[in-house]
Amino acid sequence: MALNIYNTITRKKESFEPLKAGEVSLYVCGPTVYSGAHVGHAMSSLVFDILRRYLEYRGYKVRHVMNYTDVDDKIILRAMHEERDPFEMAEEYINQYAGQLLDLNILPASANPRVSAEMPQIIATIQGLVDKGYAYPAEGDVYFRVEKDEDYGRLSGRKLDDMQAGSRIDVDARKEHPMDFALWKAAKEGEPFWESPWGKGRPGWHIECSAMCLHHLGEQIDIHGGGNDLIFPHHENEIAQSESLTGKPFARYWVHNGMMQLSGEKMSKSLGNLVTIEDFLAKNEAEVLRLMVLNSSYRSPLTFNDEVIEAASKGLERLRNGLRPAFAGAAGASAETKAALAAQAETTTAAFTAAMDDDFNSAGALGHLFDLVRVINATRDAGATNEELAAAQDCLRQLTGVFGLRLEKAASGGAEAAPFIDLLVAVRTAVRKEKLWALSDQIRDQLAELGVTLEDGKDGSTWRFG
Repeated sequence: MALNIYNTITRKKESFEPLKAGEVSLYVCGPTVYSGAHVGHAMSSLVFDILRRYLEYRGYKVRHVMNYTDVDDKIILRAMHEERDPFEMAEEYINQYAGQLLDLNILPASANPRVSAEMPQIIATIQGLVDKGYAYPAEGDVYFRVEKDEDYGRLSGRKLDDMQAGSRIDVDARKEHPMDFALWKAAKEGEPFWESPWGKGRPGWHIECSAMCLHHLGEQIDIHGGGNDLIFPHHENEIAQSESLTGKPFARYWVHNGMMQLSGEKMSKSLGNLVTIEDFLAKNEAEVLRLMVLNSSYRSPLTFNDEVIEAASKGLERLRNGLRPAFAGAAGASAETKAALAAQAETTTAAFTAAMDDDFNSAGALGHLFDLVRVINATRDAGATNEELAAAQDCLRQLTGVFGLRLEKAASGGAEAAPFIDLLVAVRTAVRKEKLWALSDQIRDQLAELGVTLEDGKDGSTWRFG
């Protein structure tokens, strides 16, 4: 079955065919670093991490670029308010976010360009648009001519006449058209600036991503991604700039994730209704946030509340239960039971792939993993040995690994403590045979205080951390 991806620009699912066989170029718009990142930022990074991991699972070599916007009005204004150097402040937030991506088990990008280090490429891109007549200088600023781009608005489905009629943009006599947007902004007093053919200034937001994408991935890419709040004007303007400059289609597939919502509204810094990544990870495992994303459609809004977090926590524990060892002294499962487990592992792999091939349907794929866990648990209860469970559990590890889920929970001193816990469980099993229930319960309760959970079955007891 072919991989199908929903393409925002065509508004339909399309068979995925990269520009170069076996290779995928992926550009994802990163954060504007003027404050601590929130879980909405993490959601977008997780969506494209899962997308990338699955492409790699399918055999593609992925070159993934995610930028940092470290030159922007918001950064400058906040730095002025706090009387800080804007570049030092941006660097602090970049380092913070990079560390949080590692905490969330998000694969490092192939490149993380930042605006401040890409100025020669940005200026050259703007000059190219001026030379071709798609942009014009105006008193130190440079604007893009939207009327010269005949296809302007096709990503968002907006028409230029409607945009103009409904716009709240202040009238600027220097503009040829009210919707013309800035590629270069003349420097104001006290702002950082760079020398350019049009005077001292800094780039507009939209041109930054076009220039960085062109520099690191070339004139044409396979997938351009980001939140659906970027469709207009940011991605619309990227298309206009890039295609006007090169004369070639910019991205083959436009992929947009839905927004994280808190109290029914998009989570954003400007609205102030946010939960920072730092605050979330102080209370929850990183895998919980990943499972929240996996258990929803990436193109739909994701509600953030205690119930959703709790459901993800329970789902994570269900998956981990599939990796529990056999009961001590297990005698082995019947041939029929073992055959059913092997068949389920094979079915799960095929169904997982089919679901993910359908526009990265992670919720559907996750459901098939829970089916595998259910059969593993039933097989364990039927007396299967560790050897009999191993192949199915390896299948579970592999497929959850495609999702970037870390099921092997790290516990302080866990490896060193395991032999002693095994011994205590064996002692408790002997105590239970003697019907010394009070002592049995005491061992169980004291292990629970140390973070060890015991589960009793007809063939013995198993234990796990958590």
